[in-house]
Amino acid sequence: MSRTANGHSAAGGIGEVIRRARVLSGRSQADVASELGYHQSKISRLESGKGTHDMDVLRAVAAVLNIPPGSLGLTIPNSADSRTDDMHRRNFLAASVVALAAPVTPPRVGMELVQALLPGPVLVDREPQPAAALATRLSQARRRFYACRYAELETALPQLIDDLRQAQNVASCDGRVLSRMLATAYQTAVSLLLKLGDQGNAWLAVGRAMAEAERSGDPVVMASSVRVQVHVLARDRHTAPAISLIRHTADQLGGGYDRRSPEYLAALGLVLLRGVTAASAGGDRATAAEFLAEAQDVARYVDLDGSDSWANFSPTNVALHEVSSAVVLGDAGVALAAAQPLMRRRIPVPERRAALWVDAARAYSQQGRLAEGYQALRVAESCASEDIRRRPSILELVGDMAARDRRGTVPELRRFCQELGVQI
Repeated sequence: MSRTANGHSAAGGIGEVIRRARVLSGRSQADVASELGYHQSKISRLESGKGTHDMDVLRAVAAVLNIPPGSLGLTIPNSADSRTDDMHRRNFLAASVVALAAPVTPPRVGMELVQALLPGPVLVDREPQPAAALATRLSQARRRFYACRYAELETALPQLIDDLRQAQNVASCDGRVLSRMLATAYQTAVSLLLKLGDQGNAWLAVGRAMAEAERSGDPVVMASSVRVQVHVLARDRHTAPAISLIRHTADQLGGGYDRRSPEYLAALGLVLLRGVTAASAGGDRATAAEFLAEAQDVARYVDLDGSDSWANFSPTNVALHEVSSAVVLGDAGVALAAAQPLMRRRIPVPERRAALWVDAARAYSQQGRLAEGYQALRVAESCASEDIRRRPSILELVGDMAARDRRGTVPELRRFCQELGVQI
């Protein structure tokens, strides 16, 4: 993509952020224009991606609509150095907001979660919860994600985010601790939204995660936020900026593995694995192999495989990404050979067990072995039913396999489509 195309994509992304925030606030373009002292056409132009180079205007719009400055490519207010502001903006446009140029799709989650991702006043109608209680609820949310209990997570996240934000307003609370927890809550929202195929709202969550990660000052939390940011970019096939972010973050965190904490190494390892995914999606075999080798090196020093930790990274996780990379690159035989030993290994996280069998199904499908692919999907369903039944990408896979079975040699595939509500 040319620089000009990148610029137009970024501007369109900023316009979409403004439009979403305005619609969810229940205001018309004329309402917002009136508050700012502009004509309605000014807001219309901004939402169409025109005039987004004017940072003063963007700051005014961000203030009126309670949009985090980072979501519009701006630094936090009152930046002492305009050159830093401009540099941050250029980097943001080049590497992040371009993801918003993807076609807008209907939200796949409830409005409660979408509204929780937008900034605004927190209604204080009860006593703030202690940080320890909030940390317990955050751990429960992570466990729900890894157990693929998406409906429960979608219900619990909005209130958790609101309660964390409310606690931030209490002077006696540790702001950095709460920012770390809130960043993780937003990261969880990104992962959930991507699972459900809602890229647009996932980007809103990315902006909030990055802002809170910066406030926390914790490099591990920042790395985790970069990881979900790259996930959004890779999903929309913006491979080059995704890989650039991975390289930059890995360079900052790398080295001295034998002196790092397990959590630090896990965060680095997961960033590298996200690089494997992004490079594979872009067809870049060399870069995928490079990131995979680096992740294998990190995995020599850390083995966190439990669902209680957001940064759960281990040699098993690296091996799972090796399978996934081979599938995406079309190397079905390589993928199945790498998957065989993993199928006999204990994988404690249901989401990861299901991912292995889904990748196996994709590999079997690539080879035309539809019956074996169907069986692999059923195994995946037994590991994490909701993961199979709600993820658009998996429903598409099932429909594609059934459509290719023109002679009806695997009648179970058509029955599976009917069971899942998939049109063939």
